[in-house]
Amino acid sequence: MTANTRVKVQGERWFPSEQSFSDEIKDLWGDWYCDSEVGKLHAVLMHRPGAEIEGITEENYADYRFRAPINAERARYQQDALADVYREHGVKVHYVQGQRTDKPNAMFMRDLVFMTPEGAIVCRPAIPARRGEEKAVAATLASLGVPIIKTINGDGYFEGASAMWVDRETVVIGTGSRTNESGAAQVEAELRNIGVKNIIRTQIPYGSIHLDGYMNMVDRKKLVIFPWHVTYDCAKQLLDAGVELIELTNIEELKQGMAMNFVALEPGKIVTPAGCPETKALLEDHGTEVIEVEMDEIMNGWGAVHCMTAFLKRDPVKL
Repeated sequence: MTANTRVKVQGERWFPSEQSFSDEIKDLWGDWYCDSEVGKLHAVLMHRPGAEIEGITEENYADYRFRAPINAERARYQQDALADVYREHGVKVHYVQGQRTDKPNAMFMRDLVFMTPEGAIVCRPAIPARRGEEKAVAATLASLGVPIIKTINGDGYFEGASAMWVDRETVVIGTGSRTNESGAAQVEAELRNIGVKNIIRTQIPYGSIHLDGYMNMVDRKKLVIFPWHVTYDCAKQLLDAGVELIELTNIEELKQGMAMNFVALEPGKIVTPAGCPETKALLEDHGTEVIEVEMDEIMNGWGAVHCMTAFLKRDPVKL
């Protein structure tokens, strides 16, 4: 056989890589990850309120599920102040591009994205006034290089604040007015596909629309709850998992001040709406550092710090 002789090989000789998606994501997509509500925060996705909130008046605010008219400039100022707090703590703030101008609720990003260790689940809002916001969110995630591992489809609807990480293997999923069984099942299937072993299912009561209306993680194994809305079965499973339940019982601060609508910057350090002194004292008594920001104008849209923030990157939490 001469040097120029070629060996004829019949058929293709290609073999697949056995490397997992999670092992490749950082190199092929980018540094995106979230498996908790409290791991050190590095990147978020927000939508700065635009022209869409300028027409919320005394006559039409209820049509958009707002609790009062909103001053657009003051709302932007308050969200900018929150973004500045994030940046001061080393958090990269990304903004949604190309959002529709007829969607005044679009600033509440938590409802539109649920982040996982392998990428984002793009949500499908329940109320007709919000349908379509997710298109601009998906396009922005793609432009950033964030993998989209699931888009809620079929007859399902699911909003991101209906799920909450407890740890890498445990997630709470609630069903109610903003998440139906079909949407919850789609999320559960995707989470189990990426290694979540424990799904705590619970009913979101009539008096709340999302889990963050009555529970939020403040530290490793520390969960703030409004005890009269947490079901026994859910509480029991959390306690069995070693989670400490901190009971917030000031209804005025919870409902009107949105005292539980906070975001952990790292374990035991949160940024939260100002004006809830009893809740602040409670959290400080449990070893939490509390940073307050004014949110009263944003709250006219029935949302605050947590509602406006979609996590894109958190450090894994070592328990």
